[in-house]
Amino acid sequence: MTAACPAGAVSRSATDWHAIPWRKVYREVRRLQARIVQAVQAGRWGKVKALQRLLARSFSARALAVRRVTEATGRRTPGVDGETWDTPASRAAAISRLRQHGYRPKPLRRIYIPKKNNKLRPLGIPAMLDRAQQALHLLTLDPVAETTADPNSYGFRKERSTADAIAQCFIALAKRHAPEWILEGDIKACFDQISHAWLERHIPMDRAVLHKWLKAGYLERQAFHPTIAGTPQGGPISPVLANLTLDGIERLLTERYPKQTRAGNRAKVNFVRFADDFIVTGSSKELLEHEVKPLIAAFLAERGLELSPEKTHITHINDGFDFLGQNVRKYHGKLLITPSKKNIAAFLTKVRGLIKTHRQTPAGELIAVINPVIRGWANHHRHVVSKRTYSDIDRAIFQALWRWAKRRHLSKAAGWRKARYFQASGGRNWVFFGEVEGQRKQLRSAFSTPIQRHTKLRAEANPYDPAWETYFEQRLSATMTGKLQGQRQLMALWKAQDGLCPVCNQPLTDETGWHLHHIIWRSHGGPDTAENRVMLHPTCHYSIHARTTSEEPPRLAKRRSGGLSGMP
Repeated sequence: MTAACPAGAVSRSATDWHAIPWRKVYREVRRLQARIVQAVQAGRWGKVKALQRLLARSFSARALAVRRVTEATGRRTPGVDGETWDTPASRAAAISRLRQHGYRPKPLRRIYIPKKNNKLRPLGIPAMLDRAQQALHLLTLDPVAETTADPNSYGFRKERSTADAIAQCFIALAKRHAPEWILEGDIKACFDQISHAWLERHIPMDRAVLHKWLKAGYLERQAFHPTIAGTPQGGPISPVLANLTLDGIERLLTERYPKQTRAGNRAKVNFVRFADDFIVTGSSKELLEHEVKPLIAAFLAERGLELSPEKTHITHINDGFDFLGQNVRKYHGKLLITPSKKNIAAFLTKVRGLIKTHRQTPAGELIAVINPVIRGWANHHRHVVSKRTYSDIDRAIFQALWRWAKRRHLSKAAGWRKARYFQASGGRNWVFFGEVEGQRKQLRSAFSTPIQRHTKLRAEANPYDPAWETYFEQRLSATMTGKLQGQRQLMALWKAQDGLCPVCNQPLTDETGWHLHHIIWRSHGGPDTAENRVMLHPTCHYSIHARTTSEEPPRLAKRRSGGLSGMP
């Protein structure tokens, strides 16, 4: 069993993965991260380094790092060593392996994934131990990155999203006297070209470990290739290293064109960045071409980077530009943000491809494949002017499904195919439907997704700063209310638990996912009612069942805000 140390830290003697008290683990890591934020805000960099070292060596941080990499999407994809840590015993053993003394990372396993332009993007797959080491040091580095980040940087940051970046574009460009010229910037092979020397001089983390990651190299077709530039792609820490490299562009522009001065006000310079894509607004094309662009190019050159000539353009707002899958354009002085044509075409190509590859699949199973794709795409665009696009999308998907039905039943009449696969529902006459395990399913309509104005995250908000905790709790509540709209039982459970998992006391979000757990198991007579169910993180759910060794499972009592009795 695992006991708590007097100082509140979790004991290092834990060997049972399912016995780890995750509430205490999260609390200890959160406490040290908050202290790192306070030290950064005070400019006490020696204190920051000491706290990072303390956190990286703690049992809690090591356990949390292992949990992160074993819950990630690519957890079943091995590195060059073939390890996957797919059992509780291997995960528990991995915690004790996360030591810095004698640590030597293995080369990355190089694979290639297709890009939108039909080219291939190289991706490195680290070994599991290296992923866990990166996740461990990410716990110490991310609080620093969030505290020092550019205010309008939104990519690969906690609690920030593309919707925030698009909302900032609206704020900068919507008014009558807003800037009319936009520099669309794209950094050429950003993750592959960042200077190792610059990273080792400026990234506030253990430099010996960082040096090992940067020089680990990669294996391709059993041949070793050294790495001379770029971040360790495919690992948890790569996005934060890239953000730290690019942070400073907005501060540079603000210092050069301060808005409180007349000259800065006339320049109308605003900056919005998402990962390595960014826009800069300006009052004239000449300002952006001859002043702003060279300034950014010099900033990037210090870091071994350069702007992509093919993807960097200067555009007038009346002509519009594409950013993060949206088209931003003014029509007769009114700014409208709509799904971009490229994004729509890529989405329809994906859906049509799914329909084509499931020619012989029953209708119900086809719906189960397509519905999540439609839901995800429609939710991505629900904060902009999308209703007409949703209608066009539904029409295009219907036509693809009608062709699917015709191919399956060439000899049948149109009326027969309509009766077999389409029905009236909710005021619509042609709703595609099918059955899965005896339950009737129907195709989701993109048009049914409500348009909701997104409330942009406050630029200075820091998820690691305790002063902002209430603010983020309120935002999560609003977000989950929208996500669970129409699912009354789930919403009631989520609210009854104050949005927290009763096992680890961490937020239940759309990103973490959840399982419904029966307090009294159904196999032991427990009813399938709201009173007998709780929402748990998937890992927490598995841990409850794994810790139950008796034939009669424990009858856990649900308590509001107090977790489940009998749990650590």
